[in-house]
Amino acid sequence: MSFEQSIGFLVFSLVAAVTPGPSNVLLAATGAVVGVPRGLPCLAGVALGMGLLIFSVALGLGQVILGHAAILPVLNWLGAAFLLWMAWTIATAGAASAAVQKKPAGFTKAALFQWVNPKSWLVSTAAAGAYLHGNADSALLQASWLALLFVAAALPCGLVWLAFGALMHRLLRSARAARIFNIVMGVSLAASVGFILW
Repeated sequence: MSFEQSIGFLVFSLVAAVTPGPSNVLLAATGAVVGVPRGLPCLAGVALGMGLLIFSVALGLGQVILGHAAILPVLNWLGAAFLLWMAWTIATAGAASAAVQKKPAGFTKAALFQWVNPKSWLVSTAAAGAYLHGNADSALLQASWLALLFVAAALPCGLVWLAFGALMHRLLRSARAARIFNIVMGVSLAASVGFILW
C-alpha cells in the first residue's frame, strides 16, 4: 500500500470506528457500568477482534463464507442470538454503584462480538473491496497492514465511547436513571439484529 492509500484507509477506519454501532454501544454500556480503567479490556477486545476480522476477510474468509450459501443463515441466526443475549445483559444491568462487583464485558467477549456484529462485517467487506490491490506483492502483508491500521484507529475512537459511558455513570447517580440508560443501550443493541435477519 502506498502512503496515500494508507492515509485513505486510516481515515476510512476512523470514520467506521467512531460512528454508532453495536460495538460502540457495548463500550458505552461497559463504561457506564464499570468506568474507563475496568473497561479497557473490553476496548482492547473490540479493537483487536475487529483487526482480526479485517485481516481474515482480506485474506479470503469472506469469500469462503459467501461461497457456501448454507453457512450464512446459520451465522446470521447465531449472531442474532448472541446480540440479543448481549442486549438483555446490558438492559438488565443494575445501577453503576451496584455493578462494581459485576464483571465487565471483557477482552474475549468483546473480541468474539466482532464476528457476529453486522457493522463489523460490512466494514471488513468494504475495506477489503476498496483497499486491497491484486497487483500487490503479498496478500498477507496487505491484510496485516489493513488490520494494524484499523486497530490504530479503533483504539482512540473506542476510548471516546468508553469515556462517554463513564461520563454517563457520573450523571446517572440514581438507580432509575441508570436503569433507563441501560435499557436504552440494550434496546439500541437489540435493534441492530434487524440488520442481520432482514
